[in-house]
Amino acid sequence: MLVTTVDEATAAPAVDSVRIGELAGAAATDVRSRDVVFAIDKLSVRYGGSLALRDATLDAYGAVHIVCNNAGIGSGSEGQIWEHHVNDWRWSLDVNVMGVVNGINAFVPTLLASGEEGHVVNTTSGNGGFTPLINSAVYATTKAAVTTITECLWGQLQEVGARIGASLLYPSTRSPGMLNTGIWRPGANRPARYDRPGAPPTEGRDALGEYQRRMDAAGLPVVFAPLSEVADLCFEGIRDDVFWITAPSEPQQAKIRARAESQIAMTAPEYLLEASLMTSKPADKAAE
Repeated sequence: MLVTTVDEATAAPAVDSVRIGELAGAAATDVRSRDVVFAIDKLSVRYGGSLALRDATLDAYGAVHIVCNNAGIGSGSEGQIWEHHVNDWRWSLDVNVMGVVNGINAFVPTLLASGEEGHVVNTTSGNGGFTPLINSAVYATTKAAVTTITECLWGQLQEVGARIGASLLYPSTRSPGMLNTGIWRPGANRPARYDRPGAPPTEGRDALGEYQRRMDAAGLPVVFAPLSEVADLCFEGIRDDVFWITAPSEPQQAKIRARAESQIAMTAPEYLLEASLMTSKPADKAAE
């Protein structure tokens, strides 16, 4: 197993969390760049050297069977959609969308050429992948794109009779609770080329703290679910060849139904206007 992250500081802990004997390595990889995905300058796996990520994986493990395109960032965009800086859009699209495209282009031809069974998992979100939170337009847009890309990937793989499955992973758990991941630090690891006036600090904005304060004010303590359940859900989805890998949620299913009904009836998407403590918009203002 080769685990890639945007920087070496987080790569090693990520490997330790999934290590099975010596069958794990880490690489600091920038998924925005097609060249970096195909050839990364520094690969901190056991054999070292400057090798293509794809070729390094083949060299280390002999084959590629499962590819998980999981990289995703929160841009830290602020204000209304018409006030979002273009660099918030560029950074998010480059990582969240082009990162998936680069992963597909790098590894799917190799999976096809092997003639063996394989699987591609692209991480999306209920926020955009099912229905968007209107106050997170940039992030929701990227996850809607990942959803469509993966639908098309699945269809084209089926069309050519490939032995490769494709799935969408919606990070979720059967246990109730939030997921405490790096996505709660929007703006973290933002490269200088995407800088803008008033951008969050390089360590990111503490969106989780903001959310917890809103929940505390509402008298609703924040509960966190174990991240290991997401991994279990993903494994089961690959094993069972499930396309929509998610822990079903009645509130989310209600929104999906409302959206489909709105599309069929050609009505305004009023289901988007319900109050949500996931945004900073007060509940008493959401209905206005």
